Amino acid sequence: MVLSGGMDSVTMLHEYAAEIDLAVNFSYGSNHNARELECARAHCKELGIELVEIDLSFIGKYFHSSLLEGPDAIPEGEYDFDNMKSTVVPFRNGIMLAAAAGLAESRGLEVLMIANHSGDHALYPDCRQSFIDAMSKAVKEGTYEGITIKAPYTLLSKAEIALRGKFLGLDYSTTYSCYRGLEKHCGRCGTCRERRQALADAGITDTTEYEED
Repeated sequence: MVLSGGMDSVTMLHEYAAEIDLAVNFSYGSNHNARELECARAHCKELGIELVEIDLSFIGKYFHSSLLEGPDAIPEGEYDFDNMKSTVVPFRNGIMLAAAAGLAESRGLEVLMIANHSGDHALYPDCRQSFIDAMSKAVKEGTYEGITIKAPYTLLSKAEIALRGKFLGLDYSTTYSCYRGLEKHCGRCGTCRERRQALADAGITDTTEYEED
């Protein structure tokens, strides 16, 4: 499973823990990589799931995205197309899934998991159902074991994912979302606003530490 350490992937890690043999986290130079990785390590340790950490720092070196250019480059405001388009990291999920496919085949595993969801569809091309279907076909054709991609959250909203976490008893303060990557969530960027709204819609008390609180 591709595991960032954010709300969605941590929920999936817990929901499907019995099926997950291996998690993989990718460091690609984003502002919040280090904070997310702390969360990924903690949850894998809690569940007894091995975590492999792979360096994709070439992305941060050669690709263009405000997510790679420091905290001040991240726009404030709502989580919508016009405001968040600058945070797109070109073909990020494609690169990660390709690397994960090689890791899975090396370990004799047959399924990849990723926690993309419906709230990302308008903004991120590599989070859409059509991309997942196409990538799954490519991975299947390119591996001896016919590895496929499983993305059960593709049609769910972030609030619906949070509801699953609520049922599982997850403490979402042990996940990280802020695109600025600060010690505390800034509370103002699109991902912080999306996080707050999802938790509120799911009826979960938000115990996240925000800078503005």
